[in-house]
Amino acid sequence: QVQLVESGGGLVQAGASLRLTCSATVRPFFTYAVGWFRQAPGKEREGVSFISVSDGKTYYPDSVKGRFTISRDNANNTVYLQMNDLKPEDTALYYCAAKDDPFNTIVVIPRSYDYWGQGTQVTVSA
Repeated sequence: QVQLVESGGGLVQAGASLRLTCSATVRPFFTYAVGWFRQAPGKEREGVSFISVSDGKTYYPDSVKGRFTISRDNANNTVYLQMNDLKPEDTALYYCAAKDDPFNTIVVIPRSYDYWGQGTQVTVSA
């Protein structure tokens, strides 16, 4: 059973930065594709950053492109989400998700993921 634990959320002002961390219990972690998702009250879950298994392919939607960066440290079973120039509309509960992916792809569909963390709250004030 894979467990994912997010950390690093908080309350910040617009324009600030935060780095979220997703720590996984599984070994080896390098076989898992990872995505960061967020969900604000009354809104659907939205994917914000994705990274492939081993060659560092990434994908970002336009809403965060140029501001968010996903990276992974497989040796330490960790994936990071660096968020810069935060905006009030980035306020949400942020989740990481993982999927064992032998095809080394970018996985963007939430229901494709097998494991989810509990989330970490990010609140951005104007």
